[in-house]
Formats: sequence, C-alpha cells, structure tokens
Amino acid sequence: MERYDHLYDVSENANVRFLGFIAEGTRHDFGIVFTHKFYGKPLVICMQTGQSTLLSSEDAVNPEYLQKIFRLNTENEAQTLAEFFQEYLPPIPFEENQY
Repeated sequence: MERYDHLYDVSENANVRFLGFIAEGTRHDFGIVFTHKFYGKPLVICMQTGQSTLLSSEDAVNPEYLQKIFRLNTENEAQTLAEFFQEYLPPIPFEENQY
C-alpha cells in the first residue's frame, strides 16, 4: 500500500433535508446536507443523477453554473432551479479572518 498524507477525519451530526418538486413537467429530487464543514456551504446532491456540489443561496444566482453541474437540458430549467435554491439554501454569513 502506498503512503498517503492524512488530511482530516472528522465526524459530525449533520442536518439533512430531502426536497422534491416538479416544474414544467420535469421532476427534481435533491438531498441537502447542512454541515459546519466547507465554510458553511451545504452539500447539494441530485438524487436522480448523483451529481453534487457545495452551494449557498448566493451561488444559486448563477443558472449557467447550475445547468452545467446538474447537467440540465435547458436554460429555463436552470433558472427554475436557481430560484428554488435561492429560497431553500441559506446565505453564507460573513466571518472575518482570525489571523
């Protein structure tokens, strides 16, 4: 076995929310993992494709990014998803650097 540098091993009780909705005849199912890791950004997982990303409500204003990461077929579908995430994802609070 090759040697590796251990970066971290952290356990955390995370809050998970599962959301599903239909928009314009397309079904969407997501799991959202709220954690203190990753600078407070929730881990958003598409339950249909397995695609995932770290996403805050501020990130969700970019439909082009959502279309690419979740492999959506249309810009309109991406815009609908952007509006959905802006409502259901928390904003990331600004924290000053401690150093």
